[in-house]
Amino acid sequence: MTTRSPEPEHIRRTVHNGEFALAVHEYGDPAAETVVLVHGWPDTHHLWDKVVPLLARRFHVVSYDTRGHGESTRTQRTADYRLDALASDFFAVADAVSPDRPVHVLAHDWGSIHMWEAVCEPGAARRIASFTSVSGPNLDHVGKWVRARLSRPTPRNVWQPLTQLASSAYTFFFMTPLVPRVVLGQLATEGRWRQFVGLMNETSAANVSLGSTFRKDIVDGLLIYRANILPRMLAPRERHTDVPVQLIVAGRDVAIRPAGYDDERKWVSRLWRRDVPAGHWMPFSHPELLASATTELIDTLAGAPMPRGLRRAEIGRSRGEFGDQLVVITGGGSGIGRETALAFARRGAEIVLSDINLAAAKETAELVAAAGGVAHAYQLDVSDESAVNDHARAVLEAHGVPDILVNNAGVGQAGDFFDTPSAEFDRVMRINLGGVVNGCRAFGPAMAERGAGHIVNLSSMAAYSPQQGFSAYATSKSAVFMFSDCLRAELAGRGIGVHTICPGIVHTNIVATTTFSGVDADEEKRKQQHYDNLYRMRHYGPDKVAEQIVKAVARGRSIVPVTPESQIQYRLSRFAPGLVRLVAARVKLT
Repeated sequence: MTTRSPEPEHIRRTVHNGEFALAVHEYGDPAAETVVLVHGWPDTHHLWDKVVPLLARRFHVVSYDTRGHGESTRTQRTADYRLDALASDFFAVADAVSPDRPVHVLAHDWGSIHMWEAVCEPGAARRIASFTSVSGPNLDHVGKWVRARLSRPTPRNVWQPLTQLASSAYTFFFMTPLVPRVVLGQLATEGRWRQFVGLMNETSAANVSLGSTFRKDIVDGLLIYRANILPRMLAPRERHTDVPVQLIVAGRDVAIRPAGYDDERKWVSRLWRRDVPAGHWMPFSHPELLASATTELIDTLAGAPMPRGLRRAEIGRSRGEFGDQLVVITGGGSGIGRETALAFARRGAEIVLSDINLAAAKETAELVAAAGGVAHAYQLDVSDESAVNDHARAVLEAHGVPDILVNNAGVGQAGDFFDTPSAEFDRVMRINLGGVVNGCRAFGPAMAERGAGHIVNLSSMAAYSPQQGFSAYATSKSAVFMFSDCLRAELAGRGIGVHTICPGIVHTNIVATTTFSGVDADEEKRKQQHYDNLYRMRHYGPDKVAEQIVKAVARGRSIVPVTPESQIQYRLSRFAPGLVRLVAARVKLT
């Protein structure tokens, strides 16, 4: 049986609004800015159990059980669940806990829906300083959005409302009399609900906090659907607000499709929108993201400089494709790393690049600046875990959490296995694999805590191409490939995309600096020049790989074989692995 963690220290009070007694819980310093948390169906204030401790460090945090839920007054009258009645409850709570100052609001699901009712009331800005909306739209706005799309019946405009209708089909079942109460009353146990919510949000069922009244809440709260859905959909109103609004839009929401929020700029004078690859119940799966997003908005409205993430989310701000994003690149002093820095910078990103050769890193930063971008150069040996950790701390403190991490640094190596000294084999593994692992370990936790971002790991066509004379290099790149697969699976529920880039024959300086084991210095020099000339004749430069990296991030591609030969080899390795091994045994390239 899953148990709920003990609640942090708080004050419990009752606020009355007419005949309804609302159970209110207060945390943190009452003298600080007040943040009111509003839950939806079938939750209680326990929805916020993982968010409250994060916000209470700085704010006066208030959560309450809405009418018909938890310890608040219950009712079987459908009219009592109308949005205006629920909004009236909110204002009663706000007046009680912060009578002299407006409050900030973070609301989810039906809590967010009825907060839209509140913020669109005349004069709402006098009592509400900001509204962060999570997975709960303004029903009037959705109704207007549907009508606007269907009035111009292009395939896209018809498809979007239809997909929203399909996602919302369960609401019609919930509005039928008696049957849903019987079904949910029998089937929706605490354990099953936790498993369902965990599955829908790619999080552990242990993260799902339910109140002791859950079995009653899931049945009694159904009246909220019957009280509001059809009236608002059939007769949507013109509803505007001057309250600053931040939308947290869940890309995998089972109930609300992201497109349904596309017209909010028509109704909100100041709007931010963050799209998160998450499910409906983000308070359970992404508490850190909700807390940090709410805090950033509060601080900005208080006069602090707008952080990069909030700038990126602001609707109406002009920016490039990757404007207001931070890209961290290792091995940025030349080749693919340099071209990747330039490619992202051209699209508006701020660049942090590192290289073991500081002069080369500075040269790349100067090239970015000359093109009108912003870049910061650091010296870094990616094989040194301690140095990478120190570098990450410095970057996080000076520049913030990266939106995109490109683990590019690497070295080339060739020579038969028995001719390759163990120290040389280990060196290649420490740089090519260890550098990727160190980068992910150093930057990944901060990205995962924020709940969004991309990690790009440079593997190689060699990862799936067994070859004589490349045992160390191919092994290191194959390990990067598998490591990326594993990391992608682990981070799928944290909003982090992992992209594996597999270049083929690309002319970079890694070819001219590849070490060859089993030969003397003169022969190594000859081989380096020979292969550098062959790669140059291929006429495939690092700039083309950089463009593929940018596309992989923009389009969410997980595995990207670059160059035609890499693509062909990737398919052969999947569909004819025996043939690939046979060729490797017969052909030697070094």
